[in-house]
Amino acid sequence: MGQPLQNQPSIYEQHRNVQVHRMKTFLKKFRKNKAAVIGGILLFFFILVSLIGPYFVPYPEDSGDLVNKLAPPSADHWFGTDHHGRDIFSRIIEGMSITLRVGFSSVILGAIVGTVIGIISGYYGGRVDSIIMRCMDVLLAFPGILLALAIVSVLGGSIQNVIIAIAIFSIPVFARIVRGSTLAVKKLEYIDAVKALGASDLRIIFKHILPNTLSPLIVQITLSIATAILTATGLSFLGLGAKPPIPEWGAMLSDGRNYLYSAPHVSFFPGIAIVIVVIAFNILGDGLRDAFDPKSKK
Repeated sequence: MGQPLQNQPSIYEQHRNVQVHRMKTFLKKFRKNKAAVIGGILLFFFILVSLIGPYFVPYPEDSGDLVNKLAPPSADHWFGTDHHGRDIFSRIIEGMSITLRVGFSSVILGAIVGTVIGIISGYYGGRVDSIIMRCMDVLLAFPGILLALAIVSVLGGSIQNVIIAIAIFSIPVFARIVRGSTLAVKKLEYIDAVKALGASDLRIIFKHILPNTLSPLIVQITLSIATAILTATGLSFLGLGAKPPIPEWGAMLSDGRNYLYSAPHVSFFPGIAIVIVVIAFNILGDGLRDAFDPKSKK
C-alpha cells in the first residue's frame, strides 16, 4: 500500500521545499563565482566608507587653499587639489555617499512603483494589463538618459530631481520584469489551491506572488544602480545635477575638464571612482543572475 494521504506534503509545502532548495543552490553557485564575490566585497567596502569615511577625511570638503591649487598628488594631498585648492581625496570620500544615495534611492523608488504596476498588470490582465503596458511602452521608447535629461530640464537641476528622473525611467523595466514573473507564478497549482481556500487577492499577491518575483528583481536592481550612477554623474557633468560646491563625482569630473592637460588628476580620480563603483555593481549583478539561473552551470 502507498503512503497515507495525510502524511504527504501539501502543494504549498512542496513549493516551500522547492524555494529552500533554490536558495541553497543560489548561495552555493554565488560563492563559486569569484567575480561576483569580489564585486560584493567592493560594494560593501564602498558603502562602509560612505557611512564612516566623512568622519575621518583629512580636510573639510569645502576647505580651499588657493596657494596650493591644482597641486599634484603628494603626501599631504593623496589625490592632489582642484582649482580651488580643495583636497580631491576628501571630496571623493564625501561624494561617495551622495553618489550611492542617488543610485540606491532612485532605483529603489522606481522598483517599488514598477513592482506594484507590474503585479497589478500581470495578476488582473485584460484591459488593465493592456493600458498599463502601453503606457510602459511609451516610456521605454525614450532612451533613459534622454528621458532623465528632459525631466530634469523641466523640474530644474538638483539631486532630488535627478533621483525622481532616474526613478521614472526605471519604472517600465521593473514593471515588465515583474509582470512576466507574475504571469508565470499565477498559473502554478499552489496558487489555485490558495484561491480555493478563499484567500484574498492582496494576500495572494503579497504573500505568494511577490516573493517569487524577488530573484529577477534583485538582479535588475543591482544592474540598474550602476546605470543610475552613470546617469546621475552624466547629468551633473552637464550641470543639471548637483550644484557647486557639493562634491558629487560627476560635477567634480566636469570641474576638471578645463585642466586636462595642466592638471589631469582633477578629472582622473573622480573618473576612476565612477568606473570602479559601476564595474563592481555590474559584476555583482552578473554573478547574481548566474546564481539565480537554474540552467547556469557556473
